Amino acid sequence: MIHSATLVHAAALAAIHGAAFSDGDSWSANVIGLQLGLLGGFGLLDERGGMLLARIVADEAEVLTLAVAPEVRRQGIATALLRAARHRAYQDGARCLFLEVGVANGAAQALYGGLGFVEVGRRRRYYRDGSDALVLRLPLNSDAGKGAGSLY
Repeated sequence: MIHSATLVHAAALAAIHGAAFSDGDSWSANVIGLQLGLLGGFGLLDERGGMLLARIVADEAEVLTLAVAPEVRRQGIATALLRAARHRAYQDGARCLFLEVGVANGAAQALYGGLGFVEVGRRRRYYRDGSDALVLRLPLNSDAGKGAGSLY
């Protein structure tokens, strides 16, 4: 089940993020708390071991980070979190959703493409290792509120 995440959940979100990004790119509970405190910021927590942080500014939303613990990957958690974020962003006035994905991350690119995201740009040397990120965009419409699954 997916819940809205608040500052109370920062440590749990950080634990999931740390498990998913064990290469040193994980976010601490303090960083996650700061993101949750941003104007327009929101978090989602999947009890099975997934988390997502996003932010809405004007009519655009951006997924800041998405993580699923390694032991529960390939169970639809990332898809459920993205659908829930799409729904939340649309309900809060966003009309498109953006995210970045590594050029070498074929699995994530396939997931995002399957949900309707399309490439709209590239950020050169975006990641710590110097690799590029693709900028993906998903238009949001009234369908964004349908099929969001079990929220809150």
